[in-house]
Amino acid sequence: MLEQVADLEYKEWAKRNYPTAMQVLGAKVPELRKVVKEVSMKLREASAQETIEMAKALVASGVFECQQVAYESLSLHKAAMKSLRTADLVELGHGLDNWLSVDAFATLVAGPAWRDRLIPDKLIEHWANSENRWWRRVAVVCTVALNQKARGGIGDATRTINICGMVASDQDEMVAKALSWALRELVKREPEPVVAFIEKHEAVLPARVKREVCSKIKTGRK
Repeated sequence: MLEQVADLEYKEWAKRNYPTAMQVLGAKVPELRKVVKEVSMKLREASAQETIEMAKALVASGVFECQQVAYESLSLHKAAMKSLRTADLVELGHGLDNWLSVDAFATLVAGPAWRDRLIPDKLIEHWANSENRWWRRVAVVCTVALNQKARGGIGDATRTINICGMVASDQDEMVAKALSWALRELVKREPEPVVAFIEKHEAVLPARVKREVCSKIKTGRK
């Protein structure tokens, strides 16, 4: 189905904007959402484990669009989300090598699982200390699920600041962008811990982080 809606021009745009070793078909977001809706309908009667295994199989296909369908469909199956464990997340995160895949995995799957305490803080801390830039980004973006109201977050400054502190001096652009995002989400709920964080790590924080977060604190805008 995804191959039938592939757009070659969009495929080339995608390759430039989120380079990946995965196969990219070129399906646009609206078409992906249609597939997600159809898959979710079929999974209504599926068990939590069947849904998780389906998501794993889609990720294992090595096709970018299949990976995206896996994360979105899984996030819509409440029983499956409540059943996620560390081993599942490790398998579902196989092959993460671009910012779009990372952000989908972290905001839709791993972050909510962490928010609901289905996985331990130590796992996210392990990712934050990874030599792999993408897993460090995963760890930071996972904090968005703790604080973003639209994603069910109710605010968790302690866990957010803990993870952010682990990458405060990280100059990798992908990690720095995630750090800025994470702190700006926390500012909406609890600005005081963010102000203290900036003051504590000012000497080592990437310039982007200081600029964007301070602007958010002062103006409410990025």
